[in-house]
This record gives sequence, structure tokens and C-alpha cells, in this order.
Amino acid sequence: MQTFLMIGVVTTAGAEPSRQRRRGPELEAALLDAAWDELAEVGFAKLTMESVASRAGTGIAVLYRRWDNKDQLVLAALEHYRNSHPVDLPDTGTLRGDLLAALTAMGEARAAFSAIAAATAFSGLLASTGLTPAQARDRIIGDQRLSRVRAIYQRAHDRGEIDLERIPPAVLAMPFDLVRHDLLMDLEPLKPPRIRSIVDELFLPLVRSHHNGPGQAGAI
Repeated sequence: MQTFLMIGVVTTAGAEPSRQRRRGPELEAALLDAAWDELAEVGFAKLTMESVASRAGTGIAVLYRRWDNKDQLVLAALEHYRNSHPVDLPDTGTLRGDLLAALTAMGEARAAFSAIAAATAFSGLLASTGLTPAQARDRIIGDQRLSRVRAIYQRAHDRGEIDLERIPPAVLAMPFDLVRHDLLMDLEPLKPPRIRSIVDELFLPLVRSHHNGPGQAGAI
């Protein structure tokens, strides 16, 4: 009986395959997962389009139909990993509690990602793509850094803890920007005292200075 191989699935002539061929978003996600795994295992310098295709169990032409070179593939893989591994947003009932929990979770979840992203950037990605550090940051970290954490601030606003209309966006972004900075510098999760310092000594005093309504700022 004649046997055919199709993307890791063995079928026999006249029989239905046990699994459908990967297509569209499913295939692209599999390719990007393979690129991330290869990047984490061998690093940017040793990663090739051929090695990613081999890990994904597909042909190299499948990659080139989507990305022109390994630089674009790696950037896409970093973005894909970040977007597919979001940090959970807590709801503790207070702004301080939410920020402490969110920044702690962010540090723990993003430490490995930051280490790989930093190593990738300084292993040739910046030079080969022509991106500035700021442009690379926006591609890898994302330029909508407040979109998800806005829910934390909106709940605090609804509770009367802060007045969102009076707080500059740069102040709202500051705790998360500082955590990202520390992750890139130290390549490990932030220690609890550092997180408490960001929240209690830097962020909350700024927020209170923009609070509209006597007697309410102390509830933060």
C-alpha cells in the first residue's frame, strides 16, 4: 500500500488525513513560534531561515512568502511572542494594589523576553535593519503601551482615587516604562523594594499632585 507524508501526518492512499494541513493564521503562528524557539535556543547570529523552517517542519519557501529575510522574521517573532503572552491585569480594589501586582507580574513574565530581545538587538538586528533603538523598542515592546493598563487607571478614576483628565499620559506610562528599563538593564525580575519605590516614592506623589478633589488623594 502506498504511503504519503504531508507535514508530519502519515496517510494511506484513499484514506482521509488525520489532521488538516496548517494554513493561514495557524500556519503563521506555528512559524513564528518556531522562530522564537530557535531565537531563544541559538541566538540571533546563528538563527537562519533554514533552521526555522526545519524546526517548523516546513519548506523554506513558506517563510520567504511571508518575510523577506531573517531580520523581518525575528522582529515578527518577537512581536508575536509579546502579543500571545499578555501580562494579567489584577483588580485588587485599589490603585496602589493594582500597580504593585501588575508591575510584579510584568517583571516576572517579561524578564526572559527582555533578555532575549536585548541580546537580539545587540547581536546585529539593529545594524542589519537600520532601525534606531527607539524604533526597535516600539516594534518589540509595542507603541500602544498604555492601551491595556488603561483599565487599571480607569477603575481608579471611577473609584475617585485619581482624575484621569488631569494626569499627563507620560505620568501614567512612567511606572511601566521604569520596569521595562530595569528589565533591559538587569535582565531579571525587579525586586519588591524597587517596585514599591516606583509606586510609592515616584508615581503616587505625582498622581496626588494632579488630583482634583480635596480629601480624596489619600485613598490611593
